[in-house]
Amino acid sequence: MSQQHGPADVQVPDSRLAAEANELVRDTASDLIYDHSRRVFFFGSLLGRARGLSHDPELLYVAALFHDVGLGEPFRTSGRRFEVDGADEARRFLQARGVPEDSIRRVWTAIALHTTPGIPEHMEPEVALVAAGVEYDVLGFGFDELEAADREAVVALHPRPAFKQRILRAFADGVEQKPQTTFGTVKADVLTHYDPHFRRGDFVRTLLESPWPE
Repeated sequence: MSQQHGPADVQVPDSRLAAEANELVRDTASDLIYDHSRRVFFFGSLLGRARGLSHDPELLYVAALFHDVGLGEPFRTSGRRFEVDGADEARRFLQARGVPEDSIRRVWTAIALHTTPGIPEHMEPEVALVAAGVEYDVLGFGFDELEAADREAVVALHPRPAFKQRILRAFADGVEQKPQTTFGTVKADVLTHYDPHFRRGDFVRTLLESPWPE
């Protein structure tokens, strides 16, 4: 796999593992998810540089590529959170290639926690930077932390036409058949907007109506 230069000379790791991960996700995910996932890698790398977080680019790349795999059609009736489905898929991919268990754990955790704000930033750099890359690309958090030229270079490589509406639709499609998995997560907000029949779980009501007498 030849190196692919991104903004500020950020490079996609030139390794067989990175190439195989790229091929798998490229062949199975939509253009929307693939382009988003690659932007997450570039933005995560740039944010890592800006924040002084030394990280393993290969692990960051694999985690970024797999982070939304669980939204895909094969996982829509799994009954598990899509983040866990994606993390498990990445773990199977890495175990089959003999990757050390600690590295697998980092990738699994980065994917599983990428929609859980307030926790990844206190964990290993790969975990922190996948979440940061997702928050940057989806929500614009820390938008001015990166140079405009770097941001524009990433988008030139992986454009985001009508991204806001398209990614929301992809989120809804990925979880609407397992709405119970959105309890306490941001995807409950998505289904509230897109599914007129969805009723979000209420933590207070669930607690008060539990089988405990008091």
